[in-house]
Amino acid sequence: MSSDQSQTAYAASAADLALRALDALHGIGGTAMAAEHVEGADDPKAALAAIRVVGADLFAPCLLGEAVFSPQDAVAVAQSFAVFPTAVSTPPPPPEGAAEPWLIAWRDWATATLLARFTGAGATDAGATAEPVDAFGTPDPSGTLGASGPGPGEGVLAPRPTGAPALSDPDQAPGTGTPRAADADTGWQRWSVRMGQLSPLALPELDSPVRDAARAAPLALARGATRAVLRRDFPTAARITRWLALLSAEGVPVPFDPVPLVEHLRLHGGGPRLALDVAIAGRLLALELETP
Repeated sequence: MSSDQSQTAYAASAADLALRALDALHGIGGTAMAAEHVEGADDPKAALAAIRVVGADLFAPCLLGEAVFSPQDAVAVAQSFAVFPTAVSTPPPPPEGAAEPWLIAWRDWATATLLARFTGAGATDAGATAEPVDAFGTPDPSGTLGASGPGPGEGVLAPRPTGAPALSDPDQAPGTGTPRAADADTGWQRWSVRMGQLSPLALPELDSPVRDAARAAPLALARGATRAVLRRDFPTAARITRWLALLSAEGVPVPFDPVPLVEHLRLHGGGPRLALDVAIAGRLLALELETP
């Protein structure tokens, strides 16, 4: 399979898994969506990669709905870390390091943290009680997992990165950014996009420096969501809106009511990933969360 074909297969698998998560959030489908996704896949490795792409949002039906996280799904999520292990050390935040590895590290941390929360395991043994499987979903009683990486109980699945997206001035008006904001990629426009890239962290149970950054800058998030809608970049708008919805659920004052924005985004379709982000934002707005 060529590189382009592999990327297409991975993207299609991630879209299919996002649809399964959306159905589960609505109370539709089976009780082990991730495991069923892997078991029914023509390319199990692509299916395991999809688990990492959808990431923490696989837990949204449990956090925001009435779904129960299944042991089979714990196996599938842990196996995705075994087949696609994280880096030994966390990458530095930008501008010291590249943005993409750092963003991936935060999203992986969110997935591993929720896996540990729902399996009752510690950060170093999340998924250790689940039956090991190999890269193709076949039971592997030896727990060796071939050469694909460490078993679910060996070491931290995804250590927490340092830092959070930096905003030059949370209260600055548009067009008044300092030279440092432009040079260091910390103006509200780019900052809000980066927060959108970290939207899987906009879920209950995931307190972090990224969440603190969102709490400190609701105005910048509101500007970013509005800008994305005006540019008809609805996926980015939905991701940023998730943060506004979470802040609203926590009782943090936001510049406008996110409900009409969520309803507006719901009308635009755009595929399972966008629909899942919008549905999560809608569920968050129906909650009243205590701020940690």
